[in-house]
Amino acid sequence: MNTILKSSTVNRGLGFILAIFFAITYIFPFLLIVINPFKERVEIIENPLSLPIEFNFDNFRSAYEQMDYPAAFANSFFITAGALILLVIFPSMLAFYLARFNNRLNNMIFFMLVISMIIPFQALMIPFVSIYGKLGMLNDRVYLLYYYLGFGTSLATFVYHGFIKAIPMTLDESATIEGANKFQVFWYVIFPIMRPTTATILILNALWVWNDYLLPSLVLILEDRTLPLSTFTFFGQYTSDYGLAMAGLVLSIIPIIIFYLILQRNIISGITDGALK
Repeated sequence: MNTILKSSTVNRGLGFILAIFFAITYIFPFLLIVINPFKERVEIIENPLSLPIEFNFDNFRSAYEQMDYPAAFANSFFITAGALILLVIFPSMLAFYLARFNNRLNNMIFFMLVISMIIPFQALMIPFVSIYGKLGMLNDRVYLLYYYLGFGTSLATFVYHGFIKAIPMTLDESATIEGANKFQVFWYVIFPIMRPTTATILILNALWVWNDYLLPSLVLILEDRTLPLSTFTFFGQYTSDYGLAMAGLVLSIIPIIIFYLILQRNIISGITDGALK
């Protein structure tokens, strides 16, 4: 008995040490980004790991102006909000159709959606730009929303599909008896139940769209640049202003961190219910 207790204590101790190690590993880069914008450029280069000798907010003021922060924020907000609306409405309806009308064609469609999740965007980047460039479907924020819908539908549908399959069909049948059609069954019965899963979809896609650099860099023109694109202007070919760049990064991530903190309590339950049931 004592041996078992000692073994359990040792395992808990090792688990705690590993947890602390990984926590430091993940938090350390973020701390560097937070503390270095308050330093002068020379101080960052000489000792990037130290705390600021004196907290200086000049980098934040300069980054705010050079990024044209209000315009970049408005572009990021428009693109992220639009993409989130699309990635909730269409994948949830598609998942409902695939889960409730189970046939060979729908199973094939769902299988293709799952397979498409393993294809990296980098593999599609060159034909993507070539095809849509010839069609004149670049250099516009509205087209970017369409692309986010295309690239994000697979994961959102997969998560919604797992949750909907766990909802008893008796709910659909009861609503149908009351006179509801399929559209009403989905929006008034099924969709409200999927609130935790919807919160998960919102968080995951907001983190993706808000922080995305590659796709907007291929689609948007300079006037419509998002916050990640604006931050990249501090990195030149021969020199980089790390103080301004890190200040820009902090200004860029604050809104999405606030959004995450508001909805984060739902993310674990949403993923578990949508992917494991």
